Amino acid sequence: MTPKMILELVGYLASLLVLVSLLMTSVTKLRVINMIGSFIFAIYALLIASYPTAIMNFCLVGVNIFHLVRMARTEQVFTLLPAMPGEAYVQHFLRFYREDIQTYFSEFDVLSAQTDTAFLVCCGAVPAGILTGRTLGGGVLEVSLDYTTPQYRDCSVGRFLYQRLAARGYRTLTVPAASRVHGEYLQRMGFVREGDRYIKDLTGG
Repeated sequence: MTPKMILELVGYLASLLVLVSLLMTSVTKLRVINMIGSFIFAIYALLIASYPTAIMNFCLVGVNIFHLVRMARTEQVFTLLPAMPGEAYVQHFLRFYREDIQTYFSEFDVLSAQTDTAFLVCCGAVPAGILTGRTLGGGVLEVSLDYTTPQYRDCSVGRFLYQRLAARGYRTLTVPAASRVHGEYLQRMGFVREGDRYIKDLTGG
């Protein structure tokens, strides 16, 4: 492979990253991937002596860094809203995100799920996630659905939710074995696999 071909591949890689960034639903992922793509594009532009293109892409790197820093410093204010599974808005939320929910919770049926407890997590006035399940007594909540909308999938909703559930007297969360992706999320959030379930002790923080 010649140096010219390698250089062209660098340009194609940068273009691909910028394109992929525009497909991200998470603003954070969009800016991180766009920043990397813009940086590679700037280096590519320097190597081919296209200085206006290099300057523009270095500026885009700076813009992305500025917004990422601002996002990191801006605390998202969540609110936990108790609800009933049969409420109109809860059902609307579940139907609206039904296709995405099925990606992670293939066994969850929006219409026939046997639940008696629901909590909505809102960021400002925007719904960011929902948890539904059954209260088993003794501070145990059997979770049937723990779903976060795509733009808030940075684990912040989960951390907020579990803290607030502990404050409401729940001691243990139990979740049936989930899909691989959701199982990885549960483990990152402190759940422990026990047989065919994931368990989280809320009293341990």
